[in-house]
Amino acid sequence: MRLTLPKSRRLRSRREFARVYDHRQRAGDEHLLVFGIRNNLGWTRFGLSVSKKHGDAVRRSRLKRLLREAVRLTQHELPPGLDLVLIPRQDSGATLDDYRRSLVGAARRLARRLPADSPP
Repeated sequence: MRLTLPKSRRLRSRREFARVYDHRQRAGDEHLLVFGIRNNLGWTRFGLSVSKKHGDAVRRSRLKRLLREAVRLTQHELPPGLDLVLIPRQDSGATLDDYRRSLVGAARRLARRLPADSPP
């Protein structure tokens, strides 16, 4: 089982993020809010959205590193065929393990809620 995270697993364009947000399906808990939509790729992709409300660039970068690591470690537990946008909650004080649990739980809830044939 490989734990690398290639660029093909990332949402990078504004258009890809907008498509996920426009679908308006989300799940979350006290640490993480996850927006999602189905894709036709057979693997799950993710994007990060960390606003300036979280603090200076150093704090935002740390949050992004934690979230990327959570995705890297849990990528084989996530339901396949989803595009996810991850948004950390403000002042949650979450650790890597908290983000891992939140991500897997939210992704599974979204996968059950999303129709199997949602448009790409």
